[in-house]
Amino acid sequence: MNKGGLDPCKLSRIDRRFRLGFLQIRAERTKVRVVSVPSLARFEEARSRIARHVLATPIVRLRRGRAPAGAGDVARGIGDVPVAEDRLPRDLLLKLESLQVTGSFKARGALSRVLSLSPEALQRGIVTASGGNHGLAVAYAGHVVGAPTTVYLPERTTAEKAARIERWGARVHRAGAVWDDAHAAALEHAARDGLTYVHPFADPDVVAGQGTVALEALEQIPEVDLFIVAIGGGGLAAGVASAVKRKRPEARIIGVEPVGAPTLFESLRAGHVVELPEVRTAAGTLAPRRSDPYVFDILKETLSTIVLVTDDEMRAAARFLLTEVGIGAELSGAAALSAVLSNKADLGGAKHPCVLVCGAGSDALG
Repeated sequence: MNKGGLDPCKLSRIDRRFRLGFLQIRAERTKVRVVSVPSLARFEEARSRIARHVLATPIVRLRRGRAPAGAGDVARGIGDVPVAEDRLPRDLLLKLESLQVTGSFKARGALSRVLSLSPEALQRGIVTASGGNHGLAVAYAGHVVGAPTTVYLPERTTAEKAARIERWGARVHRAGAVWDDAHAAALEHAARDGLTYVHPFADPDVVAGQGTVALEALEQIPEVDLFIVAIGGGGLAAGVASAVKRKRPEARIIGVEPVGAPTLFESLRAGHVVELPEVRTAAGTLAPRRSDPYVFDILKETLSTIVLVTDDEMRAAARFLLTEVGIGAELSGAAALSAVLSNKADLGGAKHPCVLVCGAGSDALG
């Protein structure tokens, strides 16, 4: 008889969650001790692994003034887009990952991880949590390899993005208000059913996949001396910064976060990973309350600085991309450019700054 009045099944669930949380903490502490910047070979391996399933996305150069449209560097396939001088502080390169498969850079990391799994793991299935873009990328990766795929989304993720995930054959579950809530639910599902959890940023294979963006950009324009990149959980920034430091160590990397979700900014200031009490931004894919020691340790060694931008500044940058370049970018996709247009990013003496337009969408136009 249960004299205390507690349901044994409920106790079992609580115990499972406690053990899962303990294992996460222990794993994170272990990772802090062993993390190092990934090798160039790891990025090259990831690039080879995903090559058949992703696009080599274009770079365009925004030119202030009257440069003829399309002139650019024909040999390297870099076209020029003229922009009125009062609309742009200086010439810029744009790496258009918004034109990537599934609409964002996330396909690179998701495929890098999923294509590394054993046939047995793929047969059991994969699960993930996402604000939207990573879930879409994992759904696509699951479709490529024929793996049963489940994606947990927070309630704030748009119905349109959830429908796109389902079209790739994935099952969608809603859990909680923000990514961290969906993440906890997905981890419990993975532990309960013996599935592989595909983390959106705290995974070496994912980071290596995201870093292929930088390898590609440096092949297209080897003289790039500054990359400006949005930060959500930090996987893209960690991959880009690591790959750049391996290929062009003198180049700088500026990270960009929303004012309402300064996850890495506050962690770097504190000297360790911190959890925000809340997030206040419409850019849902840039809004985890907490990052991870793995990407934190990489970024504290490779990132030059982080700047914070408002939602209105991201919206203005998204409108700029649509009207001046004909590119439909979501808030997160326009975040890096917003740091330049708002004059918050210190370009310093950079002669060839490159902004990563990391995701397509229409949330900035509502």
